[in-house]
Amino acid sequence: MDYFPIFLRLANEPVLVVGGGEVAARKIDLLLRTSAKVTVVAPELIDSLAAKAAAGDITYVPGEFQPELLDGMRLAIAATDKQSVNAWVAHQCERRNIPVNVVDDRELSRFIMPAIVDRSPVVVAVGSSGDAPVLTRRLREKLESFLPQRLGDLAKLAGKLRPSVKAKLEHASTRRRFWENFFDGSIAADVLSGREDAAGQGVLDRIGNSLTRFAKQSKFAGEVALVGAGPGDPGLLTLRALRALQNADVIVYDRLVSAEVLDLARRDAERIYVGKAAGNHHVSQEDTNALLVKLAKAGKRVCRLKGGDPFIFGRGGEELEALAAEGIRFEVVPGVTAAAGCAAYAGIPLTHRDHAQALTFVTGHFKGETDNVDWAALARPGHTVVFYMGLNQLENIVARLREHGVPETRAAAFIEHGTRPSQRVVTATIADLVQKAAEARVESPALLIVGEVTRLHEALHWFNTRSVELALTDEGRLSA
Repeated sequence: MDYFPIFLRLANEPVLVVGGGEVAARKIDLLLRTSAKVTVVAPELIDSLAAKAAAGDITYVPGEFQPELLDGMRLAIAATDKQSVNAWVAHQCERRNIPVNVVDDRELSRFIMPAIVDRSPVVVAVGSSGDAPVLTRRLREKLESFLPQRLGDLAKLAGKLRPSVKAKLEHASTRRRFWENFFDGSIAADVLSGREDAAGQGVLDRIGNSLTRFAKQSKFAGEVALVGAGPGDPGLLTLRALRALQNADVIVYDRLVSAEVLDLARRDAERIYVGKAAGNHHVSQEDTNALLVKLAKAGKRVCRLKGGDPFIFGRGGEELEALAAEGIRFEVVPGVTAAAGCAAYAGIPLTHRDHAQALTFVTGHFKGETDNVDWAALARPGHTVVFYMGLNQLENIVARLREHGVPETRAAAFIEHGTRPSQRVVTATIADLVQKAAEARVESPALLIVGEVTRLHEALHWFNTRSVELALTDEGRLSA
């Protein structure tokens, strides 16, 4: 972040505004909403500001800005039409460590003014670090239409309730569940819709009954949400997955979950990493199963977050079996599996009337004699095969495909870091797939797709893909 978002309490605090025109008037209107004590210095004031000065709403100092006017000020705004004056104000503020905003001059400003949605005491501020003020205004317009007009009434009601809720509910986790139930429940819906007066006795009675029920409930049953995080792009997360993330007390996640998805979780949720990498198993599957059971039995709401879809090579079924054996409540939230997400972002249709009438997903984790893959079926023409976790078994995969008659000209592609800004696609054929992957230094997570549909990548790619199409030189090296 270029700026640290912060809300300042300015009630009865002195603020200096330099300038007496329309721009200054807009800033002063916002400051007066906070009950700040506003002093305005300018050679003259527009009519609306003059009226405020006459009414005693602001203090007017006629004349030019003088540095001593900053003495004792908490904040300053420079809003004149003279760049030299604004720069002088900013310089004097910096000398005194007074935060200053210079209108329409980000470089001179110590803070910037966001676009505001006011549902006091709920205030939503939207900023773009000064880069796109029109965009922030557009976002504010959308938020204005989305946020209920009576949201402030609900927030004030919650503020009045906080002391009694804290007194009746001892544990912070219980209080959090009460508030989640309150804001998601019928009482809040009735207040927001206007069916109930937030200060009415009927609402207070209903809240009292709810508090009594929560106080009697000494322990809450834990539960686990098995959630597919998708292949990486947080925009592919489902709404239900987002809700599970934000409601969870604990997030248990693996190495394929992107940092951007994790950032959507509640800030105070505990995060436990149980990732595995090829040849380096950080936490065994059995230990992960036991951990989920332990957390749920402790009354925690757990979000078990898995890359892609938890039921496609995610071992989600094994984890649910462990939970079911202990009688623990769970739910499953499907995710966009890597094959669908990565192929779509690479412009590779997994099926196509001219190239592929069948599709198979195969795990690339083979275990010697336990390899029961039907290679003959995978070798058939008109077939797309997607290998999950196939990078470390690449030579074995290519050898088995050749053994079962796959021609050297069969097209293939690796998609590295699919759906993420760092996505890269390496196209090849069976003849040079191993060498191209090595020379391109393909890294996990990478998805291998074998089939003629991969030839469509060049024509259909749309995402910010860094395609790697390499050719052998006479010296046997690869060149882009």
